[in-house]
Amino acid sequence: MSRAIFEPEHEAFRETVGTFLDKEAVPFHDQWETDGIVDREVWAKAGAQGLLAFQLPEEYGGGGTPDFRYNLVVNEEMTRRGVYGCAFPLFNDMIVPYLVSSATEEQQERWYPGLCAGTTIAAIAMSEPGAGSDLQGIRTTAVDAGDHYVLNGSKTFISNGILADLVVVVARTDAEAGHQGISLLVVERGMAGFERGRNLDKIGQHAQDTAELFFDNVRVPKANLLGAEGSGFLQLMTNLAQERLSIAASAATACEVILDETLRYVKERTAFGRPIGKFQHNRFVMAEMATETHIARVFLDDCVARHVRGELDAKTASMAKWWLTELQKKIVDQAVQLYGGYGYMAEYPIARAYVNSRVQTIYGGTTEIQKEIIGRSLGL
Repeated sequence: MSRAIFEPEHEAFRETVGTFLDKEAVPFHDQWETDGIVDREVWAKAGAQGLLAFQLPEEYGGGGTPDFRYNLVVNEEMTRRGVYGCAFPLFNDMIVPYLVSSATEEQQERWYPGLCAGTTIAAIAMSEPGAGSDLQGIRTTAVDAGDHYVLNGSKTFISNGILADLVVVVARTDAEAGHQGISLLVVERGMAGFERGRNLDKIGQHAQDTAELFFDNVRVPKANLLGAEGSGFLQLMTNLAQERLSIAASAATACEVILDETLRYVKERTAFGRPIGKFQHNRFVMAEMATETHIARVFLDDCVARHVRGELDAKTASMAKWWLTELQKKIVDQAVQLYGGYGYMAEYPIARAYVNSRVQTIYGGTTEIQKEIIGRSLGL
């Protein structure tokens, strides 16, 4: 379908991204799936190609633009190729905004060059064993000790957790202040007491390292506080809309990919002397899939246009996140059914899409959390 949200420069960039992924990611992704982690060299290559840190200043090697459409192009082209291991959207869409809004000049000088170059890999640590989507239930603590904080606690389900050189940690700096007692601290590789647990064994997205992180009396300098003390919850709420839009964007593209692959399959696969797509039931299923996928794209592009104008609110971002990810789950399930036994075979892309899609309704805030946000916005 024709899309009005992009300019010629975005489409030219799309060619660059596609060429990069076809050369530096696609040929190696199966091995990364086996290894449970990508080669960190791909991050450096992405940085050299200008695929990272679009919002960070050009003087540090960043893109120098707040235009989310460049982020979107990377997201879409990775999703089209099934490249989940390289967590570039995580960095561009979900970590960089915290740095842009809160990093001091000194922090920028310390961290930005490596982050833009892809030689420093970052993660954000929100989820805890006892507090998944409930950010106010954070138990990790950071006690003021003069020129540093003493950080204690643990995090889980942290994407990039094994590879990360910098981890933005959500911690409680004031136990009595409720959500106003939450702060963001940047923990660096090699700090005493900072340990990584196992690379978690997931049912899908195996190439994306996902880790447990442990903090045992880690001395974090005050110079690594990101933003003002106690401002962490506000920072999280401000940036979560873009995070949810990013996840919704990958869902919309995934629906298109699944639709196209399934359409080819039902045209080629025969049963009882004719292509299975010719059977009325299957034809109706495909018609529904095509319609809903089209609606998803229109909705997503409208959200992106609003975001570029600075008009995307939390309610609409939550609508996009829950509806598009639930649609992705529905579409891929229907596709597997149409594929029959072959849809259950791991070597088929549709089978991989099935397990890789399942987490979409969970991370970034579950479907139930999104509906709660929307319901409250309605005054309920």
